[in-house]
This record gives sequence, structure tokens and C-alpha cells, in this order.
Amino acid sequence: MTIDSHTPLPNIAFLGTGIMGLPMAVRLCGAGYAPQVWNRTAHKAAPLAALGATVHAYADAAAASADIVISMLESGPAVKDVLFAHGVATAMKPGALFLDMASIQPREARDHAARLGALGVSHLDAPVSGGPGGAESGTLAIMAGGKADDFARALPVLRHFGRATHVGPHGSGQLAKLANQMIVGITIGAVAEALLFTSRGGADMAKVREAITGGFADSRVLHLHGQRMLERDFAPRARMDIQLKDMRNALATAQEIGFEAPITALFEQLYAEGVDHGLTDLDQSALFVELASRNGMS
Repeated sequence: MTIDSHTPLPNIAFLGTGIMGLPMAVRLCGAGYAPQVWNRTAHKAAPLAALGATVHAYADAAAASADIVISMLESGPAVKDVLFAHGVATAMKPGALFLDMASIQPREARDHAARLGALGVSHLDAPVSGGPGGAESGTLAIMAGGKADDFARALPVLRHFGRATHVGPHGSGQLAKLANQMIVGITIGAVAEALLFTSRGGADMAKVREAITGGFADSRVLHLHGQRMLERDFAPRARMDIQLKDMRNALATAQEIGFEAPITALFEQLYAEGVDHGLTDLDQSALFVELASRNGMS
């Protein structure tokens, strides 16, 4: 995205420079921003200093002068802790925007929005899909919940990360992300089970995957995760335990809104058993390993 040199850039703070946050903050630096950054493990933020960022030891110090504070933290409790225990909420200027790009429960996002609103601070929940590769290339899918004018305000910044869509009021971004994770987690299981089924019957899994590519069963999961299954490449991109967390968040939210989700419930059990069997730190595509073991094909 080309920045108009006559338009002053907002002052950005970026909290959380882990596997997703670091490449996103790098993109901001490359776009001409000089973000104020913080990470709980300080050395993970250190490389950004050479790119023009200011690295802070404390989250509230990073947020104090920011027009927009971006959060890319690991969980709802972590976001709550940084906001209300580490003092970010009270350090932010009245009228500033807290842009939470972490994947948390919708009810947590709504609670954070209400508490920040009482302090005169705006809020958007804007979780992402696309993984570290999407963060590096700026091709993330971004699902935003909150007020339309706050989304419009954030959009010039969000465009550096990928394609953003405003999907509804506070918490709606998190609902969309849970829907995304339900589809991804269930589809990984469908691909794994189908490939193992063909192998048990005597077919070549790689050739089956090739044969169905381009048909109605085609998907990015078939392409990317299917290839990882064929290669037995389960190095973590999105870990099994993170996928399990997302399925459990989806089920918790379904219970809150009175929605029955039997398919998600089944796959929550399968991912949980995979984690119990030692697959915790492997890629989510390692559900293949759990299904193979059940069929004596490990």
C-alpha cells in the first residue's frame, strides 16, 4: 500500500511480537510507521529496533502515546491481563483505539469493549487467519467486530496486514474467527480420514489427493495440510493444542448462545485425544497421526 506523504501517520503501539506479531510489526516498519512495541519476552521484540521501532520494557509505556494500540497476544486471559493488570487501559489516551487481533472468546471481546468504552477508549476485535506466511506476506484474512467508524479508522492500518472485513458489532470478529477454525479443524479431519481410508483400501494416497484436486472436495486444507500428511511433516505452524483451544472456545460460545454444534463437538474430542497422546506441539494436521493410530496404521 502506498502512503500519502502529506497525511500524518497515526502513532501505533504493537503488543505481542511472537510468531504472528513479529512479521506484522515488521510490515508496519516497512510501511513507514515507527511503532512502539512490547513483548512479555523482551528479546522477541528486540529485532524491531533496527527497523525504526521503539522497544519498551512495559506494555503501558508502549501504549501511552499511541493513537492505535494493536494487540497480538495468545489468549483472552493474556489480553485481559495486559489491559487491566499491566495498566494499558488506563495508560491509553481518551479517544484512542484498541485493536485486538488476538483470537479470544466473543464474550471476552465484548467485556473488554465495554470496560474500555467506560474509559473513553474505542475497541475493535479483529482476529486473523492465514498463519505466519500470511503475516509475512500481508495476505491475512481479518474479521473485525465493533463500530463501523472505528473499523474505517483502523482500515488504513489493517490493509498492511491483509484483507479486512467488518462483520458486525463487538465480538463478531471473534465469532467469525471461531467459524473459520471450526471449518479448518473439521476439514483437516475429513482430509486425514479420507486419505487414510483410501490407503487402507489399497490406493496411493498421493495419487488420490492428485485425482480429487480441482473437484468439489478441493480446498486449501487438501493442498497444504494434505501435502503435510503425505510427507509426514508435522512441524508446528498452528499447533494441535491451539486448534483444540479454538474448538473448545467455539463449543463454549455455542452453549452461551443456545446453539447445538455436534460436528464441532466430535472433532473437539478427536483433537483432545491427539493432545492426550502426545501430539500437543505438532501441527494441527497431526490429527492424521491420531486417526492413523486408531486404525493401526501408525
